[in-house]
Amino acid sequence: MPTAARLFGALCFAILAFVASVAVVPYLPKDTPVGYMPLINAGIGVLVGWMIVGANAGQGYALALTNGLRGAVTIVFFSVLLFAGREMIIRSMHRLYHGPQDALQHGAGLMLEYALYLVNQTELAILILGGVLAGYIVEFVSHRWR
Repeated sequence: MPTAARLFGALCFAILAFVASVAVVPYLPKDTPVGYMPLINAGIGVLVGWMIVGANAGQGYALALTNGLRGAVTIVFFSVLLFAGREMIIRSMHRLYHGPQDALQHGAGLMLEYALYLVNQTELAILILGGVLAGYIVEFVSHRWR
């Protein structure tokens, strides 16, 4: 059921995912095509904010911190999974793998490689502080508008 908390969760986490995606671009390799990455991640943020963070809002400000961090970690996981899976499929179309097991192993390696791009102080600060702030905003909205 649509609630104000779900709406604000979708909005806050879409903004967080977009800002984090734009902030990570300078740390990516120079030949990496960015394309629609910030917009796709914002879409992931909308889904996470609506389905996870907004749905769990209203449990108190003590749990708002963990709710916001859970949302930020979920965005990172699905973003890395999506883009590593895309790269794995592109490489498999070029017949770079010997079979499905080889492709899945390299896909897991790609996920780890993409996740390591996020390990810098700027990106971690954006995700942690943004997730906590967004969690508190969603919690405030859930108490303000029922």
